[in-house]
Amino acid sequence: MTLSPVFRSQEAVRILDRQGIWDQLGPAVRGQATAIVNVKRDLTNVIDAKFVDLDAVALADDDTGSIEFVQEFFFLILFRSVLETLGLRPDGLALCSELNFCIKGTITAADNLFDDQDKLFLPLKVGKGSRFRSILQLLAFERLIARALQRGVEQGVISAASAERLQQELLTRMAAIGSLEGSEEHGVADILEPARMIDLVHRVRGGALFELAFVAPRLLESSVSGEMPVMLARAQQAIARLGTAFQIVDDLTDFEVDLTRGSHNLLVSQVTHHGSSEERRQLAGFRASTATHGDAVVELFADSARAVLERGKKEANEALHELQALGFWLSPDVSDHFVRAIVGLDGAERLRVL
Repeated sequence: MTLSPVFRSQEAVRILDRQGIWDQLGPAVRGQATAIVNVKRDLTNVIDAKFVDLDAVALADDDTGSIEFVQEFFFLILFRSVLETLGLRPDGLALCSELNFCIKGTITAADNLFDDQDKLFLPLKVGKGSRFRSILQLLAFERLIARALQRGVEQGVISAASAERLQQELLTRMAAIGSLEGSEEHGVADILEPARMIDLVHRVRGGALFELAFVAPRLLESSVSGEMPVMLARAQQAIARLGTAFQIVDDLTDFEVDLTRGSHNLLVSQVTHHGSSEERRQLAGFRASTATHGDAVVELFADSARAVLERGKKEANEALHELQALGFWLSPDVSDHFVRAIVGLDGAERLRVL
């Protein structure tokens, strides 16, 4: 999973709209948009302008109010909204939002290399070659993180020592997440039991990924005082649970891809360890030949898929309860719709049927 959700369940989106979710996110949308514009405008300071699409930089803030912008950066907007609720100072919010955009770009560039994709968040002009573009994006975001931290030090938002510690902690955490991805490059030998898979895989691939957004806030001396460290720690744990929830649901969407690659997948685990004899028989046949008609998840493994979905919904609900206890405005009552709204194209229909 990446930090890029896609809203495909229009019914769920409409329900969230009636709950006032999008209006509540307004300030965070505007703040995150400003942070992204600032980072893009800094690009010519880390690479020669001949490699930058200057027209795209000049127009960087034109799309910040679009639904496409909210879709692409929803999780970053959500993280900022949580930090706003906790009372992080504006200068701290600005720095964290810039850093989180850079983290998202770094993770996406790495995913490009793992998954042979070509998704870019920086207006670079470097011609053909998706792997090269991804590598250059990785390098650029590393420099942009350093420059954002340098500005933070100069403005007194973060100390030089904390800025250095932040960079070390980010790389350490990314290494842990990447090690899991790397361990699956040639497939996995064992199918872990569901609870164990959630703890060892989903709380890393989803939970630890989301936690990256809360590394910087803990180190902002000018913004963090009193009860703030405790509140940030609690929020970080809740956000990690939310990331775990979305990774669990993601496995329903990515079932066929994960099965082909031999990657960890919770539905495969559920069928293997707790599925009916018929589901296990169907899984064996499906693994032998992935050619099938219709939606295999719904038609062949519906009972196990519902069990996986319930695990994801439970994680999301508990995460929102924890955030609500910190004063966050998003009600746990909408957790089911929340999970259903943020899924891939295939997942939307699957979740609707399940």
